[in-house]
Amino acid sequence: MSKSTLEQLEIIKRGCGELLVEEELAQKLASGRSLRIKAGFDPTAPDLHLGHTVLLNKMRHLQDLGHHALFLIGDFTGMIGDPSGKNVTRPALTREQVMENAKSYTNQVFRILKPDQTEVVFNSTWMDKLNAGDLIKLAATHTVARMLERDDFGKRYQNNKSIAIHEFLYPLIQGYDSVALEADIELGGTDQKFNLLMGRELQKHFGRSPQCVLTMPLLEGLDGINKMSKSAGNYIGVAEAPAEIFGKLMSLSDELMWRYIELLSFEPINIIRQWHEEVLHGRNPRDIKVMFAKEIVARFHSKEIAEIALADFEARFRRGGIPDDMPEKILHTEKEGLPIAQLLKQAGLTSSTTEALRMIEQGGVKLNGEKVSDKALKLHRGETAVVQVGKRKFARITIS
Repeated sequence: MSKSTLEQLEIIKRGCGELLVEEELAQKLASGRSLRIKAGFDPTAPDLHLGHTVLLNKMRHLQDLGHHALFLIGDFTGMIGDPSGKNVTRPALTREQVMENAKSYTNQVFRILKPDQTEVVFNSTWMDKLNAGDLIKLAATHTVARMLERDDFGKRYQNNKSIAIHEFLYPLIQGYDSVALEADIELGGTDQKFNLLMGRELQKHFGRSPQCVLTMPLLEGLDGINKMSKSAGNYIGVAEAPAEIFGKLMSLSDELMWRYIELLSFEPINIIRQWHEEVLHGRNPRDIKVMFAKEIVARFHSKEIAEIALADFEARFRRGGIPDDMPEKILHTEKEGLPIAQLLKQAGLTSSTTEALRMIEQGGVKLNGEKVSDKALKLHRGETAVVQVGKRKFARITIS
């Protein structure tokens, strides 16, 4: 039996940041037709990570309601570089780099989306057909003052930081993508609101029905501070090995665990509320973390592989005597990585770097359950690891 408009709205709004305009979306849903759901991804790195799946999960929920997903690969805009949330001009990619990364995206996206309800589209399909005159006409639809209303552009202008003229084209082209695709809804991160609304404005300008806009929160990376990204090194990749995904999720702090569950779990809301209550009444948060880690691994692999990942984790960690509760420390470094000896000293696990090096020589240091033998080992910014010195000293350490 098909769901009512109110039931669909409840599912669509779960975990979202903002829905614009709800009344318009209700009308679209009430029509009973399959809506065209757009989400764009610039292939600036070769792999999708859990941060990307916040949007993809919502697209999957919409597919389950009978709607059609437009997985837009911004091969044209990827060569401009999305300035959203950036304080500096992002380096542009070559067409070859963009297409290589796009190939990886298309291989990974169907771990989440339904192939028979998904259309993979490239914005070069229509953008390559526009000539210089067409781009000038597109640029004429908005003023510089309007562009400076965008938070990142405004801040850079006020701080006398350069804004390249081509960056103003990015939101215009993203908006034009919605015109070309006749999108009914566009999904994006909360940092994309300006660009998403641009789609509404341009659709009106070209005489089309304006899309609704659904923003989703940005997922913090493993460091719990910065947005998950490949460049920050704080990510969990969709295509990573099951044991790697499981171990990284188990390394989350108890507080950050709830954030990940809120944005990534498919469990019903009442079940998640029940977990909260159980933890408040004494249940170990680790039990919840295990169930969540199994859910995510099963989504990208299988339930059987998730059980194997759990058994592997238990063998490497719990049987090794690692406690469920341990100090959590955030260490800062201005460099790319923090050497293991300095890490041990700064975390208070050894009294000096000399002692740290001696403990490594004696085989008394473990990182995520594995013995450390390389004295030159570094942990990079964004990484989180369980560090053990001797039999009784433990800490969960994040490098920022």
